[in-house]
Amino acid sequence: MIDLVIDQRRKDLGGFEVGRVLPFARRRMVGPFAFFDHMGPAEFQPGFPRNVDVRPHPHIGLSTVTYLFDGAITHRDSTGVTQDIQPGEVNWMTAGRGITHSERFETLRARGGAIHGIQAWVALPTELEETEPAFANHGPDDLPTYEGGGMWARLIAGKAFGAEAKVATHSPMFYVHWRLDAGARAELPAEYPERAAYVAQGQVEVGGRTFQAGQMLVFAPGEPVLFTAVTPAIVMLLGGEPLGPRFIEWNFVSSSRERIEQAKADWRAGRMKLPDADHDEWIPLPEPAPPASPMS
Repeated sequence: MIDLVIDQRRKDLGGFEVGRVLPFARRRMVGPFAFFDHMGPAEFQPGFPRNVDVRPHPHIGLSTVTYLFDGAITHRDSTGVTQDIQPGEVNWMTAGRGITHSERFETLRARGGAIHGIQAWVALPTELEETEPAFANHGPDDLPTYEGGGMWARLIAGKAFGAEAKVATHSPMFYVHWRLDAGARAELPAEYPERAAYVAQGQVEVGGRTFQAGQMLVFAPGEPVLFTAVTPAIVMLLGGEPLGPRFIEWNFVSSSRERIEQAKADWRAGRMKLPDADHDEWIPLPEPAPPASPMS
């Protein structure tokens, strides 16, 4: 039932830590999901330094999906959008042929408090990798929920459990937030060929084994998976149809190594437009950059 267990690798971003889960050496993608970071949880005092902010940087060939449990982030991008991200909302940014954006903690810096959430990247199908960049924010009314038997669930994106979120996706996929009371039981159906579950908080039992926060379970296809919450728990379900191999380097995802090299050259040369509302600084391309790694 369980193909692989991936433990998060903690990384310091210069003010708080994230847990990097995908890509992983033995499992680069799950469905279209090419990247999965667990942000925090971290607690900030008012007036914390700006080095925690993520300065403007570029993307191609993917959609970024930001989802918060706690805190607030201000998003600004090169399409002209400025949007505060609040808990329970979905910020879906499609990079396509190229977009730049920043993620600032101005609201949190003013008041202090917790930051806790998930940043995921969803690769675009090959025929849509060069689509026009776009951004959408979706509030809770666009995201179907269910409650019963000690479980609360929200469909963040895609189709699952007979529901569909009002989030424009580009390939068959699902992304779900479960909140489980201790002792609650919930089942992930065998609807998609590639499925995983990330334990964001607490402990759950699957197949007679107990898993804890910071672990992603990647499942074999073809069988439903039963979860039992050992403690109160938050579980993120994700997956979908595979898209085929992808290369990833820095913030770029593509089916073409040459396209990534072009994106690197464009960023070095200043050919990618910065956000109008946040253009005075940016993150330089890391040097020396390693060759793009294939993902599948």
